[in-house]
Amino acid sequence: MKKLVLFLAFFTILFGTKTQAQSKDETAVAAAVESLRKAMVDPNKAALENLTAAELSYGHSSGKVQTKAEFIEALTGGSSDFVSIDLTDQTIKLAGNTAIVRHTLSAATNDGGKPGTVKLGILTIWQKQKGQWKLLARQAVKLP
Repeated sequence: MKKLVLFLAFFTILFGTKTQAQSKDETAVAAAVESLRKAMVDPNKAALENLTAAELSYGHSSGKVQTKAEFIEALTGGSSDFVSIDLTDQTIKLAGNTAIVRHTLSAATNDGGKPGTVKLGILTIWQKQKGQWKLLARQAVKLP
């Protein structure tokens, strides 16, 4: 009986725990996502330039798609103003030098001086370029 209890305890520890340690790249992608979140709340052109790929395709929940230059200008010029951004339910999947990140974005906005809130499902694609993770594509969908 004692052996059975020990076996079950070992089996539970071995297969029943959900400790998923992030790889070095997953940790780096998560840090890049957080840096982008901060740069969107407090727009910093240099940070935004550094975090985004030249080929950026930035899709909004409205269907609007922006280039890298348009995305950065909207934030630094004030037409897109995030007062706060909260990211939850984030997942990161690696495929070589590409990372697929999904999360829920809840934000307070002040676009064009008009206060508002948004709740979006976000899919971002990150690409490792010269050792650094860059945002390559983003698409959003409105959530209830």
